[in-house]
Amino acid sequence: KGREEESELRARSFKFRRVTTCHSFTCTSSGETRGYSSTWCNTYFIHFKAMKKVREVHSQLLEIMEKQRLELSSCGNKWDIIRKCICSAYFHQAARLKGIGEYVNARTGMPCHLHPTSALYGMGYSSDYVVYHELIMTSKEFMQCVTSVEAEWLAELGPMFYSIKESLHSIEEGKAKAAERRKQMEQELAEAEEALEAERERQAAPSSSRRAIATPGHNQTPVRTPRRMGF
Repeated sequence: KGREEESELRARSFKFRRVTTCHSFTCTSSGETRGYSSTWCNTYFIHFKAMKKVREVHSQLLEIMEKQRLELSSCGNKWDIIRKCICSAYFHQAARLKGIGEYVNARTGMPCHLHPTSALYGMGYSSDYVVYHELIMTSKEFMQCVTSVEAEWLAELGPMFYSIKESLHSIEEGKAKAAERRKQMEQELAEAEEALEAERERQAAPSSSRRAIATPGHNQTPVRTPRRMGF
């Protein structure tokens, strides 16, 4: 208490503007270089037990990947990969923007709020869609572990819950494509009918060269019986 300004300045060096979880990642990376000491946590106003929990989760993920024989690779600074990964697990707990710092659950309509300590709080702008880990009921319904996501990700990863509404421009394009496909199908049908009719006419036309049918025991040129001579 009494060190709020210093705490805010320390927190700005770690804040990631779209993901509260990535805020923890940056803290973990910095803490790793300093041995995760309690002194370092106190200096940067980081809860030591929370940092310990982050390390435990990180170790569990490494063990799972080693058991599954998965290649360990880092995404570097491509935070969108992590955001989309989090969205794939929490798409059922998505919220859309209603007002400044105020959201509503995309499925139930329950009001949700950003906590003042969240990395997304006070950025100057609000993300249209977020996912969260859980709700904490205090004076308001505050979201915990909030991550900014894209609407296209929700429709892609949770099609049973979400879909993207087509705009007027896309609807008109869809109608034009449907009319073009229908016209092409009608043309192909007409060509198939013409080919079938031509085949029927060819089969019904009489043949110009008639072939003789061979009958067993029947000669085309009969042989004359020789005249018998009497005595």
